[in-house]
Amino acid sequence: MTRNSLVLLATLGSAALLLGAFGFQHIGGLAPCKMCLWQRWPHAAAILLGGAVLLGAPRALTWLGALAVTVTGAIGVYHAGVEWKWWPGPSSCTGGGMDLGALSGSDLLSTTAPSGLVMCDEIVWQFLGLSMAGWNAVISVVLLAIWVAAARARA
Repeated sequence: MTRNSLVLLATLGSAALLLGAFGFQHIGGLAPCKMCLWQRWPHAAAILLGGAVLLGAPRALTWLGALAVTVTGAIGVYHAGVEWKWWPGPSSCTGGGMDLGALSGSDLLSTTAPSGLVMCDEIVWQFLGLSMAGWNAVISVVLLAIWVAAARARA
């Protein structure tokens, strides 16, 4: 395959993951947690980098695409580990959720406070034993291989 074909494939892979995430959110009704949102940004960066490379930007940007999917994959591994209780996650979205000691009395009594806090340590969907975070990590490894192949391709 040519470099551009590989970059296009990797770019479309990140786009498909983002579209899938938005589909689960807006069609499936599964609101994302904070860590889910963290995983989306590097895919967006990979899409922008892929588009730039396809439009003639320097080949070195393919390595940045590889870095972007490495970052999202690492966040996915971390998030999956939090879901499986292998290690602690951010206190703002795991365990008890909010730090009640940091809230004022009016915040605690407010009826307008958000009721749908999505916890990062709860698995809301899984397929073949992997959560969405786990699948993001697995697919990101595949995308990493494609980005590296693109960076090493001659033309």
